[in-house]
Amino acid sequence: MTIKNTEKVSKIKKIFYLVSIGIALGILALFLLDHVLYALAALGVFSLWYLYFHVADYQYIEFSDEDDKIVLNYYKVISFGGKAYNSIEFPKNRLRKVHFENSFFGKLSDLTLIIKTQRGIAEYPTVSLAGLNLEDRKRIENVLNSIIQS
Repeated sequence: MTIKNTEKVSKIKKIFYLVSIGIALGILALFLLDHVLYALAALGVFSLWYLYFHVADYQYIEFSDEDDKIVLNYYKVISFGGKAYNSIEFPKNRLRKVHFENSFFGKLSDLTLIIKTQRGIAEYPTVSLAGLNLEDRKRIENVLNSIIQS
């Protein structure tokens, strides 16, 4: 099974940049019209807008459990600077624990994978699943939990 969220993250990215450009142009217009107080308020709105996307940490996700191994490719959708492409790949039989952390009324979800290595137990960095819909999150959770139980 392969799960990708390409369409959803491209929509999220477009919305973020379009609204950000709109707010920036509004702030510029307010400064040019000498409405400094309103411009500063709009700057505060933009800061909250950016903070939300920073906290939500929307990521492109490609999850696959084929060929007796787990592959998880991911990168941040909204990032200023270069993209940091990350990948997690390991045999299914090495998976020991899975932590799903839900927050913000279940809208934001994080995944932490813990595997057995030759040197002991290793914990991968947390991956945000906020860019996936609830159905895909449940499918990933069911697959990983079934691997642990077998």
